Amino acid sequence: MVHGTHNALDDPRNENVLISINGEIFPRQEAKISVFDSGYLVGDGVWEGLRLHHGSLVFWDDHMDRLFQGAKAIGMDIGMSREEIKSSVENVLEANKMDDGVHVRIMITRGIKKTPSQDPRLTISGPNMVIIAEHKKADPETRNKGITLFTSTVRRGSPDYLDPRLNCHSKLHEVQALIQAIEAGADEALMLDVNGFVSTCNATNFFMVKDGEVWTSTGQYCMNGITRAKVIEACEQNNIPCFQKNFSLYDVYGADEAFVTGSFGGLTPVTKIDGRQISTEVPGTITGLLQTLYEGMIEAASKI
Repeated sequence: MVHGTHNALDDPRNENVLISINGEIFPRQEAKISVFDSGYLVGDGVWEGLRLHHGSLVFWDDHMDRLFQGAKAIGMDIGMSREEIKSSVENVLEANKMDDGVHVRIMITRGIKKTPSQDPRLTISGPNMVIIAEHKKADPETRNKGITLFTSTVRRGSPDYLDPRLNCHSKLHEVQALIQAIEAGADEALMLDVNGFVSTCNATNFFMVKDGEVWTSTGQYCMNGITRAKVIEACEQNNIPCFQKNFSLYDVYGADEAFVTGSFGGLTPVTKIDGRQISTEVPGTITGLLQTLYEGMIEAASKI
């Protein structure tokens, strides 16, 4: 059975959700896009995943900052304003009568190609935007049980060939890392940077706790996660020592606690890494405190 940070409770309503493609609403089974789409052909696009909590799109501005920065970095004009994108998302949510416990995925590709090619000059349409909103709550078993990690031999790339901070459609190296972890009997993969320091996980950001201090990577070789940033902010606001620094597996194996972060699962405790027991307490003291603080930030953001 699959166990990991993206485990969700089954919800039969998702069988009939409505999906937006370039502003037009389609039933799930009829939502299709061309095989000549740039995202399908060469992974050319950017995306965001965010939560709808009590009618509010949590941390919307942070997600839009990352989306537009990513599009600009790959030389893609989204062709829409933030307000227009939000309006499209709200239309999907209204069509599905959704107001809470929802995960929204926004995917924007460069558009339709004249012929299979990576050349952006052969794009013959404007960008394509797909919005998928699902009734999706994290399975509490994952949070209560924690997850195990395996350190993959697949490294996070250098910023000079594919900046790890770019939230793009090209995720094959993360998939390869995850496959290694699964084959090793773990739930997800821990990934090192090009210098051998701990960077991130295949789909989440990694934190460890040692002697009351919270450590995470420098951020140079990992996704600039919104939840990661909120955890660092929570530490700063509550006088919890938090360091963005280089550290190795030597440090990780001696950690008192570890956890991973992501917009869907929030903070998920890590119990074992490479077969070594990190913590038998789930969550650990600091991890539990940060879970509570992060949930408070979500509640505050949903009231704005």
